[in-house]
Amino acid sequence: MESNYAGIVRNNIEALYRRLPADLAQRTGAKKDAGGKVFTLDAFGKSCRISAGGIFLDDEPQTDVLGILISLYALNAIPEEMVIEPWKAFKAFPDVMPYVGAFTSHTEQILIAYEDKIKKNRTGIVSTLNGDPDHGSDGGDYSFMVRPLPKIALCYIVYEADEDFPASVTCLYSSNANHFLPNDALADVGEYTSKRILELLRVRATIN
Repeated sequence: MESNYAGIVRNNIEALYRRLPADLAQRTGAKKDAGGKVFTLDAFGKSCRISAGGIFLDDEPQTDVLGILISLYALNAIPEEMVIEPWKAFKAFPDVMPYVGAFTSHTEQILIAYEDKIKKNRTGIVSTLNGDPDHGSDGGDYSFMVRPLPKIALCYIVYEADEDFPASVTCLYSSNANHFLPNDALADVGEYTSKRILELLRVRATIN
């Protein structure tokens, strides 16, 4: 039996291909094949393929949340360039308050216990997640930029623990990230990017 997630991915793909935008490659930052019906891009640090047959990451079909997020990105992205700065807190986007609590716990707080591992491995994290080592923030003890989708970038700002304060992690979005996804999916991009970071560190996320 098809799962609810798989059904959503299928419905999104069917909606996309019923009226396939001629400029979908430009909208998503993807490359299209010679026939103009298959699109490839980097997503969450993996090779992604969008076709009428579904969403694939490293040739594995995506019938879960990542499939939903990527299909929504294809449906919602507009022909506009990504504007990275000024970085924006998730709560600074319009109408996101219902999602702020979950975003904080699922995107930022799950990384705090691993900030030392993140610091040691951030070069590899940035490389895998298509980031830019020179495009972080001046804040924190260190920061780094990753790009889970071609037109959505995230900046993680990390404060290390000291004798006065515990460690903390803040995740900011590229300035116009909300032009490419609805708010709930935008929050999920943060969550699943953080989970991907933990996957790269080979640790299990714990959400209270």
